[in-house]
Amino acid sequence: RLLIVKLSNLLRRLLKSHDHFSTLREELASIDEYLDIEAVRFGPHLRITKDIGEDTLDTLVPSMILQPLVENSIKHGLSPKVGGGSITIRSRRENGHTVIEVDDDGLGMSEDELNNALCGGIGLSNVNERLRMIYGSNYRLTLRSTVGRGTCATMDIPELAAATPVGSDKAAGGAG
Repeated sequence: RLLIVKLSNLLRRLLKSHDHFSTLREELASIDEYLDIEAVRFGPHLRITKDIGEDTLDTLVPSMILQPLVENSIKHGLSPKVGGGSITIRSRRENGHTVIEVDDDGLGMSEDELNNALCGGIGLSNVNERLRMIYGSNYRLTLRSTVGRGTCATMDIPELAAATPVGSDKAAGGAG
């Protein structure tokens, strides 16, 4: 029953995702629902760690941008690995940008697979294309991977903050 509730919440979020942006906090809540569903399949073999910069939680990010990265970690990195594994999600502010990483200790990719990953697969190529359409050349999506050790997808996007009250120092758009 709990699994059906989680799936319902996730589907509601997907249907509501016509908004182009959401806060990182909302994206992480969506990822939590998705990971709760995957945890039923993996059991204790799926470990999730988050190292989220408190100052990034209200940053606006493209809606549903993290889900394909986490799904790839599970589908390509951890599912085929004997004994499961872990995913770490990190965020930080850096030079007026928000940097978000999805890191797994899965199977990793060869150099050839890594070179084709951003244009060959559906999930990563869609994420890359969405970021390019929104930010032009002012973003980075990079992959690092080592066979047998895992893969890290890093998004580096310009910082957009959710609306803050008028008169607030952050309302002026400063880097804080």
